[in-house]
Amino acid sequence: MKPLIVPTIPGGIITILIFYLDYFQFNLVEKFLMFATFVIVPLVILLLSYDDEKNKHQRIIYAAIKLLQFPAALLALASVMSSKTWGLGGTAISGALSLGWLLFTLLLCIYGLIIIVNHKGRVEEIAIGAGLVYFFIGGIWFALYQYQFDLFQANPATHALSSVHFHFSSAIVPIFIGVLGRIMTKKSWYPWIVAIDIIGPILIAVGIIFSKPTEYIGVTLFACNIAIYTTYLLAYLRKGSLRNTPAFFLVLSCIAFYTIVVVSICYPLLKNTFSLTIHDFIPIYGLLHAFGFVLCGLIGWVYMIDSLKKKSRIAGTNLPY
Repeated sequence: MKPLIVPTIPGGIITILIFYLDYFQFNLVEKFLMFATFVIVPLVILLLSYDDEKNKHQRIIYAAIKLLQFPAALLALASVMSSKTWGLGGTAISGALSLGWLLFTLLLCIYGLIIIVNHKGRVEEIAIGAGLVYFFIGGIWFALYQYQFDLFQANPATHALSSVHFHFSSAIVPIFIGVLGRIMTKKSWYPWIVAIDIIGPILIAVGIIFSKPTEYIGVTLFACNIAIYTTYLLAYLRKGSLRNTPAFFLVLSCIAFYTIVVVSICYPLLKNTFSLTIHDFIPIYGLLHAFGFVLCGLIGWVYMIDSLKKKSRIAGTNLPY
């Protein structure tokens, strides 16, 4: 593989160690949170590097984001290790260390808001900006989890799940749909997809804490949105306008989503046939979503935009963003 995603390799190695070494003593949710901090966010930063229309403030904030991402991820790791590995749970140390990641996600949020303000009326940029804002909400939930606060009558475990939700689905899906919107021929339905993409994560988060029916509505809308995104993306890839590397990863990402749908539909039958519980399926859902849909999707988009940029330079034209 070309050295395009080399900046993510150190974080990838750390993530592998976290998942496979008993020394860390993390639960599955915490492992996925570390995967987001060390791998997913760096890939998003790589994707943002292809934005040509950065103004002075954006360039400054983007430089700070690139510089501070790995130290902030290390602070997040130290925060979880202090409570799980070093026996400092129940102290303020874990919470204080988590503030480093919180402040870093605030930078992502500011960068996202600048994108929205600078591209008024461009729906695809609003989607990308909203995704970056959702990282900050995920950072807030992570800090609440590490401080062990009981907020809105929800326990810290719920805060951890909310943080994972905002670091993966809530942040990544709007970014995916926004990047697709940059290169696609605009359709009349596209603004509605973006609107649902922005509202859906909020409904899910509110539902997790306050109302199960609200959560189900949010999940249904969000899943339908992803289905439309993956269907359109596969149709776009069939045109053969891309090199093999981006197409390969993007197709894997779409297959991972459809596999999640199939497993969800078959869950009642599998549960009764093999005496399985929802806890047996959570690792399957998590791995398919985090490593299949999100990771492969981000790698595919990074390589896709890089390919399109190179083609536009050769042709002497600019991409439409």
